[in-house]
Amino acid sequence: MELLKNRIVHESAIVSQDILRLDSILNQQVEPALMMEIGKCFVERFKDAPITKIVTIESSGIPVAFAVAAQLNVPLIFARKKQTVVNDPDSYIERVPSFTKGIVTDIVISKQFLSKEDHVLIVDDIIANGDALKGLIRILEEAGSSIEGIGIVVEKAFQDGAKYLRESGFNVQSLVKIASLEEGKIKFVD
Repeated sequence: MELLKNRIVHESAIVSQDILRLDSILNQQVEPALMMEIGKCFVERFKDAPITKIVTIESSGIPVAFAVAAQLNVPLIFARKKQTVVNDPDSYIERVPSFTKGIVTDIVISKQFLSKEDHVLIVDDIIANGDALKGLIRILEEAGSSIEGIGIVVEKAFQDGAKYLRESGFNVQSLVKIASLEEGKIKFVD
């Protein structure tokens, strides 16, 4: 997706050779038109899958996942990143490490929103090591839901998350793959 690559080149900030800040594109500012274009790309890539629900993790995955869900006219479910007193006590919970935050958190989805009949498309903003998505997959497997695919806006291909998921048999579709952030330059996978 050339539009997205161009935006990344001109608007992102390289924090280190492992971390890219995408605040004006995905993580703080959200442009509805861009999100809808990204959503269209995912809908096209997964057009043959019998998707009944879109699942993501709060918070940066929500705008993209919403764009996909709106175009497919299916519900969007997002895993919360912590258990609170208002969460349904009958929930799936997984502990996952966060690469960017350097902490371990819980991801939580109420059992009422997932079933064996669901055909799920997972959508997320960025994948590095993939730990959060691995936790989300464990929740979906426990619920008995079918995972039809995983849509990632930005894949850091120099880290193992997406590679691991592909090798595990999942259909992972990334709109942009970054090969390296070394020497303060963004290098894309061709």
